[in-house]
Amino acid sequence: MLSGCGYYNFTGRTGQIDAKTFQVNFFQNNADLVEPGIDRTFTLALQDLIMNQTNLNLVSNGGDLVYEGEITDYRITPMTATADQQAAQNRLSIRVNVRFMNKKKETDDFEKSFEFYYDFAGTSLPTGSVLNTAITTIFERITQDIFNESLAKW
Repeated sequence: MLSGCGYYNFTGRTGQIDAKTFQVNFFQNNADLVEPGIDRTFTLALQDLIMNQTNLNLVSNGGDLVYEGEITDYRITPMTATADQQAAQNRLSIRVNVRFMNKKKETDDFEKSFEFYYDFAGTSLPTGSVLNTAITTIFERITQDIFNESLAKW
């Protein structure tokens, strides 16, 4: 019987991942239109996703993997109009610039922007539950895209 020894990575492929820790530095909101609190919400969402999908330990400094960046765009735009020139549908778009550093394997380092959107009725205001749903949906997609780019290597 043959047996192999290897490391299991996050996508199920074999390969060595030396990292044991990660840190997510605070993502400042540098967008022209500022929605209070989304910087903290995004930072926590990225930390939670990595903690839930890996066995890496979160540290506040000196992490093997470092995520940092800023929210660069927060925008609401009308997508379609009604006959009386009212917005029938609006789109909330958020863009986040990310710098990823792998101290164990510098060839994995990158700086890249990630963006996603959420469409909502033109009769709704981007407040309360509409805003919460939009931000949650957008951040779930962006954080998963960041995870895939930095760790899953899709």
